[in-house]
Amino acid sequence: MDTRGREAPGAALRSAAENLLQELQEHFQALTATLNLRMEEMGSRIEDLQKNVNDLMVQAGIEDSIKEQMEFPPAHKASR
Repeated sequence: MDTRGREAPGAALRSAAENLLQELQEHFQALTATLNLRMEEMGSRIEDLQKNVNDLMVQAGIEDSIKEQMEFPPAHKASR
């Protein structure tokens, strides 16, 4: 029997599987890079939002009461 006939389809299938895995890896890496970029952008936006909220709180004059609430939890306030 000719063994080349059996090896050729196996080699072609292996090659196709390797190519598919390579493509999947490339797509996964591109997706990962996109997600990382978007997460960094979202983090930056959240920091900007937090700064703007803090600025508004200072303008409204409620910054000190918020700081007190954060420094002294309700259990400590009751015992004062």
